[in-house]
Amino acid sequence: MFFQSQERLCLFIDGTSLYSASRNLGFEVDYRKLLQFFRSKSNVLRAYYYSAVLDTEEYSPLKPLTDWLVYNGYSLVTKNAREFIDHNGRRRVRGNMDVELAVDMMEMAPHIDHAVLFSGDSDFRRLLESMQRQGVRTTVVGSIKTSPPLIGDELRRQADQFIELADIATHFMRRHIENRPPRSAAPPVRHPADQMSEHDED
Repeated sequence: MFFQSQERLCLFIDGTSLYSASRNLGFEVDYRKLLQFFRSKSNVLRAYYYSAVLDTEEYSPLKPLTDWLVYNGYSLVTKNAREFIDHNGRRRVRGNMDVELAVDMMEMAPHIDHAVLFSGDSDFRRLLESMQRQGVRTTVVGSIKTSPPLIGDELRRQADQFIELADIATHFMRRHIENRPPRSAAPPVRHPADQMSEHDED
């Protein structure tokens, strides 16, 4: 990994993407240690975390995490998710945060030297290209060790640096978890890292 101790760095974490990749790799993320890890490498100016949340429930399983992030060094960006029933009769939640993440990264470009993106969505390739034209180095954190790989080839090739999530997981792993067997689903129409998150009714 190539980081400079004095460079101004900003983290952009697609919450759904990081959750999917870490779960697939069999661990839960300790967000305090994650922030400490990158602060030990560079001068972290901001750490953005993006998540769509349901506002139709009195209690959301995401609320403890989002509340904790707000008070522990993260800039939380949320919007209301849309709930619907898929063709198999299962409850689903759609909440894409791509636009919010792209706007924040472009706004931060004049103020940072290095942007670290936690996502595997190839739609962000042009965003990284724009950041690079503005003189900002780009790193993408994702995984090619999951099945299927949770990062698009175009995004990985565009970044100045690709970091395999499994290779740095020990620095901010909260605990190991057992991988659940994959649920049957219709073939994805987009890259797996950008698929709809599923509301867990358990």
